[in-house]
Amino acid sequence: MFEGIGITRSKIFVALAGFSVLTLVFLFYFSGIQSPLCFTTTVSGSHISTPRQHRLQYQVQSYVEELQENDAIHVRGTRRRLPQALIIGVRKAGTRALLAMLNIHPHITIAANEIHFFDEDENYTHGLDWYRRQMPHSYPNQLTIEKSPAYFITDEVPERIYAMNSTVKLLLIVREPTERVVSDYTQVHLSKIRRNKTHEQFERLAINDYGEINTKYKAVRISMYYRHMLKWLEYFSLEQIHIVDGDTLIANPLPELKKVETFLQLEPRITETNVFFNKTRGFYCLRNFAGTTKCLAESKGRPHPVVQQDAIDKLHAFYRPYNEQFYKLIGRRFNWP
Repeated sequence: MFEGIGITRSKIFVALAGFSVLTLVFLFYFSGIQSPLCFTTTVSGSHISTPRQHRLQYQVQSYVEELQENDAIHVRGTRRRLPQALIIGVRKAGTRALLAMLNIHPHITIAANEIHFFDEDENYTHGLDWYRRQMPHSYPNQLTIEKSPAYFITDEVPERIYAMNSTVKLLLIVREPTERVVSDYTQVHLSKIRRNKTHEQFERLAINDYGEINTKYKAVRISMYYRHMLKWLEYFSLEQIHIVDGDTLIANPLPELKKVETFLQLEPRITETNVFFNKTRGFYCLRNFAGTTKCLAESKGRPHPVVQQDAIDKLHAFYRPYNEQFYKLIGRRFNWP
């Protein structure tokens, strides 16, 4: 209803939540108490906090959090729902890009963070109601999607998701296995460099002392898609799992997004006006229906380190039989070496 004037439902929610907080502030103010948003007192040119102000701050913050927790602050007609679709992986195959692109669709609402409900035991013990409360508010005609790439490779996850909803729709995005391993390494490598930590060269991690592929290296195991997929097909049919070509999504997103819309049984709304190529970044950026543009984080599309060709060739040869098994399993081929 508000798309035509550039107002999104999330903006309305933020405005209403802000109005509620401001109402509390004014109540404090007109009761003769200093605004709880101003928690300092000027003494000799400096600012100090008083115990009373700390208590007021804590009370207001606790009250607002309680309202949000109990769904008391939300747009009328919305509520938190368990996700009807999940992006289950694969790490470094484009899961964040896929989620951001799908978020353009007016009938999709997304969890802002990776919840890791099904793969982390501590979170799972909180129960489904806790998981539901991590979801955004949505209208009945909206689909809620959550993304946690670790789901695909964690043994317990398929059974746990099936127990929640046996008809849930699953999105799996894959890319060329060797390229994915290098991308995985790159992310960890740059993170350690920024923290002044040492990190071994890619070749020493991916190749063992016998000159063979090191399957103890987690990044190598993740790209063995066939092994992981077997677990999922014990609980879900192929009709419930849509596989996105991550390499195509990066090069030409729209065709892949159209397929996802069809799989999710959504009205086709994402067009070429919503995804455009940014020559400066060398990556596709997004434009929502309010006209706001957004590009993915700087970490996306980062250049990979130079890897010895011998290591690349060994990885290609290692993954080839797994890829063939994966093709047969899903009834589809990819243009992988």
